[in-house]
Amino acid sequence: MTKALPIMIQGTHSDAGKSIITTGLCRIFYQDGYKTAPFKSQNMALNSYITLDGKEIGRAQGVQAEAANIIATTDMNPILIKPTREQESQIVVHGKPYQNMEAGSYRKDFFEKGLQLIKNSFTKLSENYDRIVIEGAGSPAEINLNDRELVNMRIANMANAPVILVGDIEKGGVFASLVGTLQLLSEEDRKRIIGVIINKFRGDISLLTPGLDWFEEYTGVPVLGVIPYIHNLTIDAEDSVALNQYSHVEDRTKPINIAVIRYPMISNFTDIDPFSYEPDCHVRFITKSEQLKQPDIIILPGSKNTIEDLRFLKESGLIDQIIALYKSGKTKVVGICGGFQMLGECITDPNHIESSISFETGLQLLPIVTTITKEKMTTLSEGLISFAGFDIPVKGYEIHMGQSTYGDSYTPLIIMTERSDGCISTDGMIMGTYFHGIFHNDLFREKFINEVRKMKGLEDLSGRISFNQLREDAFDHLASHIRRSVKLDFIYKKMEEFQARGVSK
Repeated sequence: MTKALPIMIQGTHSDAGKSIITTGLCRIFYQDGYKTAPFKSQNMALNSYITLDGKEIGRAQGVQAEAANIIATTDMNPILIKPTREQESQIVVHGKPYQNMEAGSYRKDFFEKGLQLIKNSFTKLSENYDRIVIEGAGSPAEINLNDRELVNMRIANMANAPVILVGDIEKGGVFASLVGTLQLLSEEDRKRIIGVIINKFRGDISLLTPGLDWFEEYTGVPVLGVIPYIHNLTIDAEDSVALNQYSHVEDRTKPINIAVIRYPMISNFTDIDPFSYEPDCHVRFITKSEQLKQPDIIILPGSKNTIEDLRFLKESGLIDQIIALYKSGKTKVVGICGGFQMLGECITDPNHIESSISFETGLQLLPIVTTITKEKMTTLSEGLISFAGFDIPVKGYEIHMGQSTYGDSYTPLIIMTERSDGCISTDGMIMGTYFHGIFHNDLFREKFINEVRKMKGLEDLSGRISFNQLREDAFDHLASHIRRSVKLDFIYKKMEEFQARGVSK
């Protein structure tokens, strides 16, 4: 099926490090002169990436394509599952919404269609690339799901890919999880495991050596490397599990306090990432009213179910606190995508596309009314922001199913060639936009933070980071880190050996 040499990364569980190791291998193969593509047949994530042709894929695959220095396409993630509510998800096929389905229906009715989509996409990639780095999902040992799974060993067999199994030692029980996973695989699937990688190790490697020796003797599977924990890696996270690293506690050693509301269906939370690398900013993710305190900036991020997350704001008491903090004149409020919609007068969902709730009043801080529609806007966008006396060019991407109408007296935030986007209050304290990635624009972020510094009586701070350069440096750092830690020559050899045998299924 393939002229490309594939390798597959699977894990003992979610958040074991599959995505980051896949990203690192994409950069390594690119550095070594191979035209390389990432591939994840089926991804469940609320963090999205927009391709150049305006299609939606999992953010991890878009970032992995950047690491490989190629343009991302939907063939790299043909099926994206975006949870919308309990037991229901929006199924995105080749970047466009297919339909909302319950889990049981998806497994029963979509399996054959999905498998064919996956085969077609992998075939296209295999005809155009030298190396394909395939990422699995969850665990390959999900006994209750394996008969109709579309993302782990079935894909390894389809591609005839050798598999590396990744375990996360930081969570504890890494040997038990690795051994248990291997024992639950069929004999045929176990033969695809060429080795394991232990990820996120901290401490003295000599203390781990007896365990590594025991593991290899007990299982007959080689340990291909132990990857030390990497601190402050500027690469987008995909799974909201990554948000657990953030504290809700204020850090008074940094002058700018940023509170991000973490509602249940938060999406595209990577919009906030650049602030985490600014020396004067401390980012907190908030779930309870008592955690909010008195931040300088409150950010309402994207949401996959805007009305129900808006209800979360009300039921938690956060909505009253946000309004009160704004009225105090000391806190700026920013809404992005779903968060922008929440800042308006109301949100309606007459066709129950996202929610069973038809109508909900918003925070009523911006003069907009939003209706949830069946058509999803997915596009790369750019325009100009007039801010702090400067006309600042900005770029971003839009992913939303709501259409907003504006009141007579509103000030648009971003002026584009054929339309405008967003809204800013007359006092400049409230800002909303559909542009994801708005704060990835370095100059705008600098001016925005300096406006807050001025509000607090602080001097401007110039020479801000270049976030895009940080990302490029992070790809190279990750690749170097993995090169030092794993048996790369062995991996190359096994990739060639597997393809020389021919496709088994």
